[in-house]
Amino acid sequence: MLPLENLPVMTAGNGLKLLDGVRVLDLTTSVAGPYATLLLADMGATVVKIESPGKGDDARAWGPPFLNGESLWFASVNRNKQSLTLDYSKQDGLTILKDLVRISDVVIVNKTLKVQKKLGIDDASLRSENPTLIHVSITGFGLTGARADLPCYDLIAEGYSGVMDLTGEPENGPQKVGTAAADLLAGMDAAMATIAALFERTRSGRGHVVDISLVESMTRFMSPRIVPYLGSGQVPRRSGGRDSVIAIYQVFEAQDGPLTIGLGNDAIWGRFWNAVGDPEFGAKQEYSSNSLRQGARAEIVERIKRIIGERPRIQWLEIFKKARIPAGPIYRVDEVAMDRELTQRGMFYSVNHADSQMPQVGFGIHIDGSSATYRRSPPRLGEDSDVVLRDWLAMTQAKIAQLRQSNLI
Repeated sequence: MLPLENLPVMTAGNGLKLLDGVRVLDLTTSVAGPYATLLLADMGATVVKIESPGKGDDARAWGPPFLNGESLWFASVNRNKQSLTLDYSKQDGLTILKDLVRISDVVIVNKTLKVQKKLGIDDASLRSENPTLIHVSITGFGLTGARADLPCYDLIAEGYSGVMDLTGEPENGPQKVGTAAADLLAGMDAAMATIAALFERTRSGRGHVVDISLVESMTRFMSPRIVPYLGSGQVPRRSGGRDSVIAIYQVFEAQDGPLTIGLGNDAIWGRFWNAVGDPEFGAKQEYSSNSLRQGARAEIVERIKRIIGERPRIQWLEIFKKARIPAGPIYRVDEVAMDRELTQRGMFYSVNHADSQMPQVGFGIHIDGSSATYRRSPPRLGEDSDVVLRDWLAMTQAKIAQLRQSNLI
């Protein structure tokens, strides 16, 4: 039995309406761009995903795993969208794209400026058709600078940002974050900037150019490590599950598995030692501040290790819950997906898709008490081509058939 069969089935509804009426053309592939448009679609925007005929988004081929022949990576970032196949590398296709641009609010692309200009989808080319357009680029290094034309993936951006150097155990080499962190952060930045640009447009009537860089989004994520270095000259080093500032902020092993404990202030420090039955140790003057605890970190950690190892994880988590101690399990992905509280909050569900079910991770943002954003499942390649061309451009069925015959859609 597949794990998705344990999920609640979400039926299509109206979803959130915050961006209702906003039309977005998504010319992106892979993760960062589609994640940006997923967020906009979840908030109510109408998103048309424009894909190359016969192939589509690169992520459609990412697998295994596949579910009924469809990529689950693709499915994770493409719900609530329509798919239109269109070859805009040909002049007739570009003409149709520009017709769509004239009645759109936002275009999002994930190609370098050189490629954008070659294809005629750069800001200058598209805003000449629609001066109020919000033109959003998501690239590895931004639209300007010496690296602007270089290709980039999430892995490369993580390396540039410093996050890989600080991830992992000190005795081992750098590690990539366990998800597409730079892609997802850049996608969030693109969605946030798009909404801000749309808001400003209501006052000025002007379009905007948004330039998002994977490397810069990931680097900003590193601000709490970079700013202390700039102000102190101290280069942070990998510390595994431990924090370099907070004295006790790491993984400990219970009898049956790991858990995390963060003793981030003096009050929590005191409550922790009361909860584990050793208030005298917690009250010692030589451990009365975080800076003092930092100097004695090794001996404190050893003492906590011995105590935590004496009981099962579930017992400690219950004790810490009652004492209001920040603590939690270290879930595997399967354990995350089975978390009852997250499921009840709408984070995991399945949707009807063709003749089967498709799993989804929810919006995770609750507005007016709801995070139910599902309107339609991830589209199959080109399944909405006829609808989009008819509804957006009033194109006749005969014209659509002609475009399909010429392999333009």
